[in-house]
Amino acid sequence: MATTSPAHAAVQSHVPTTGHNTPDPIHLQMQALNSLSRCKAMLTANEPMYLFAQQWLAQAQQAIADLQAIDPSHSTRG
Repeated sequence: MATTSPAHAAVQSHVPTTGHNTPDPIHLQMQALNSLSRCKAMLTANEPMYLFAQQWLAQAQQAIADLQAIDPSHSTRG
């Protein structure tokens, strides 16, 4: 039985752009939420998969960073 690991599935995620060559914020938000959900699933499984959880967390963090780059006024960093 072949399975696809989260790392393999998320090698390169394509982020749609708006008409102005900026990433689509709705897609980035959904990517962040889905990645966090997958991260949680990896951590709460019967046998936690920490490496995969870390990879999903990194993908969520990247999506959030991309969102902040679109509108820096919503950044929580000083």
